[in-house]
Formats: sequence, C-alpha cells, structure tokens
Amino acid sequence: EQGYETGEHAPGLKLAGCGAYRAAHHIIKTHAKVWHSYNSTWRSEQQGMVGISLTSGWGEPVDPHSQPDRDAAERYIQFHLGWFANPIYRGDYPEVMKNYVGRKSAQQGLGTSRLPSFSVQEKTYIKGTSDFLGIGHFTTRYVLQKSFPLLHVASYHSDHELAELVDPKWPAPGPKWLYSVPWGFRRLLNFIKTQYGNPLIYVTENGVSEQVQCTQLCDEWRMKYLKGYINEILKALNDGVNVKGYTAWSLLDKFEWNKGFSERFGFYHIDFKNKNKPRYPKASVDYYKNIISANGFPNPREVMA
Repeated sequence: EQGYETGEHAPGLKLAGCGAYRAAHHIIKTHAKVWHSYNSTWRSEQQGMVGISLTSGWGEPVDPHSQPDRDAAERYIQFHLGWFANPIYRGDYPEVMKNYVGRKSAQQGLGTSRLPSFSVQEKTYIKGTSDFLGIGHFTTRYVLQKSFPLLHVASYHSDHELAELVDPKWPAPGPKWLYSVPWGFRRLLNFIKTQYGNPLIYVTENGVSEQVQCTQLCDEWRMKYLKGYINEILKALNDGVNVKGYTAWSLLDKFEWNKGFSERFGFYHIDFKNKNKPRYPKASVDYYKNIISANGFPNPREVMA
C-alpha cells in the first residue's frame, strides 16, 4: 500500500485505489509459484517448509453490541490479514473485500472491480501453498463504521468504510502508531485458528521501538511489552492455537523503512554516529535471555541461581 498506493515507500508509485491491489495480486501468485517450485523439486530431498509471513494488527469493535461496529472490525481484519491469507488458505479474496471494492468500483463508473480476480485455475493453484503461517503483530485498534462520500478519491483505506480509534489509556512507548495492547494478540491468533483451519504459526515479528533514546539503556517499557504479548501467546496456546515459535523484533537497532535509523526496535543499542557502530545491550537483553533460557517466564529463584 505504501509502495504502490501512497508512494511513501519504494518504488514510490501513487496509483490510488488500484496500485496496492495489483501489487498484492502479483505477490500472492508469485508466492504460490515459489511454493510449488519447492514442493516439486526440493521437498522430497530436503524435507523443508515454505510459508508466508504476514503482518496484521487486530481490530476490535468500539461497541461489541453494535452490528455495524462488529462488521467494521471484521472488514479491518479481512482487508489486512485476509487479503493475503484467504487466497492461500481458502482459495480466494475475502467475500467482504470483493463486495466492497466491487460495489465502490461500480459506483465510480468503472466497468470492472479495482480488486483483481483469480481464475479458477489460479484459485486451485494458490490454495494450500503454505506449510506454516508467519505472523508479524505489534498493536490493536478499536474500529467503527464510517462511510466515505462517493466523491472521495478511491483508495485502499476508503474502501474499508471504517474508522480506527485508540484508547488514550493504552501505553504508547514507541512511535505514534504502536500502542501496547497485548490482549489483541490472543484474539488475532484465535481468529487465525478459526478462519484458516488452525495452521502451524511462527510469530516472525513482535516488539516495540522507542521514541526517545534512553541514555541509560533502561528500556523497562520494552520488557513490559514483551511480557504482556508473550503471555497472550501462552494463553492462545492454551486455547489450542498451533503456535510453534516466537521471534522478537529485533536483535539490533537498524534501518526501519522510511524512518531510517531514528526508530529503534533493537535489544542492542547501536551508535550509528561511530564509524565502528559499537553495540550496547539494553536492559531488555537480560530479561529476554531469561525467557529464552526458561522457554517461558522463569521462576524468580531460577533466575537468581
């Protein structure tokens, strides 16, 4: 979306209302081709796995008793995660995406939907092309119904017909988009279990950056974030969700998209002004080491020992 719709990221194209959909369509078909290539050529010898890693927040209805808000929250997750996961696990784009983009395209006088369609052969070829699902997750939004005027410029965001809100009480230690809402992760994982037949899941990204550099490297907010989110994964495991592994984002401070080196997600602080780029452990390093050593939250006495 940011590369082909808004132009914020490379390649910087501003193809409003259609660029993101076209790019995603090619990504999904290409992913399927790679999976089939591995499956037919190397799997028998290597016994490896090929999957896809998708990043998605969780959308919670502002009013859980309101059907429009519940529908908007459903659209939020389908326009993010379902956009890619649904073709791979169920053979086609989510119905709500096809309906909303198709209807808006017709209202805009277009002969065909701005959302491309898969042929019958492509649907069959794409469905089932994932041995595991990688999930990147960072935050949650409250969601409610919001209609955009017909004269509004066509865009991926206006197609959703929803508004996103945050609770001012949610901690926001990092960038303005990243609020710490651990309970949303459990709900996302359970949604995946229900929607896609409880696939094997690897958490490929989860973490928080800091807005202001802490000279003492005392990132207690990162430890609190990790504790909350990992705890929700453990709850999801008890729910029967098939989570196999977890990867925190990230080991080192590094280049983060259009934020460059200003957004620091790392366990290790990097002095980018020094030509040798020395690395310094933040307080979260020892905390996370203990979690890894115990393969869970350690008994305090075990940590001391």
